Amino acid sequence: MNVKIEPGKILDNKDITRIFKCAPQGGMRRSIETNTLVLVSDHTKSLYEDRWDGNIFHYTGMGRVGDQTLTSQNRTVAESLNNGIEMHLFEVFETKKYLYLGVVELVANPYQEEQLDDNGMKRQVWIFPLKSINNQKKSLFRI
Repeated sequence: MNVKIEPGKILDNKDITRIFKCAPQGGMRRSIETNTLVLVSDHTKSLYEDRWDGNIFHYTGMGRVGDQTLTSQNRTVAESLNNGIEMHLFEVFETKKYLYLGVVELVANPYQEEQLDDNGMKRQVWIFPLKSINNQKKSLFRI
């Protein structure tokens, strides 16, 4: 079936890895082959404090212990307005059910805030303000 992925569609992890050709785990899944970055905000796991503020999604960067740095995929998101990568956001409210929110873009400068790490220690994390661009740009991916 060759149907456009519409925001609101529920996918499973196998669908995500097949469609985007990315790793099957992690909150930030980069695919060189498709030039995409899949962002997963899993609310069933409580480490990261991702949140909506109006229509802006404040997504916590990568790194589970200690202060986060603007390297690896955090850097990819921070430079996303200039590097040509297409970012796709999913939220998880029930285990194994990935709610597709569509293509997103960085809409303000990344900033830091304090959150707890895996060891319960206070640390600095990077927060990326993201906004859906579904009305302006349609995903090229089909399922």
